[in-house]
Amino acid sequence: MYIPLKPLFSKHKGVGVQFTDEPTGALDSKTGRMIMDIFHRLNEEQGKTIVLITHSQELAEETQRVITLKDGLIIGERRGSGC
Repeated sequence: MYIPLKPLFSKHKGVGVQFTDEPTGALDSKTGRMIMDIFHRLNEEQGKTIVLITHSQELAEETQRVITLKDGLIIGERRGSGC
């Protein structure tokens, strides 16, 4: 399967941050899993920071930190199980 990807990270003084809004929302579960695995590898192996916006509790639990927003305000913060 070929998935055209734009560069995920831009470099600014050697630091890359990727903001992703519902990165798996329109994907089938297998492809969504592949994308999340890529994000995990980039974080673990290259130290990249990924800010993932999602409504999926399952995806949120894979992360190191979960910040919950409501009406534009932070209403909760906790460590995800991906720590």
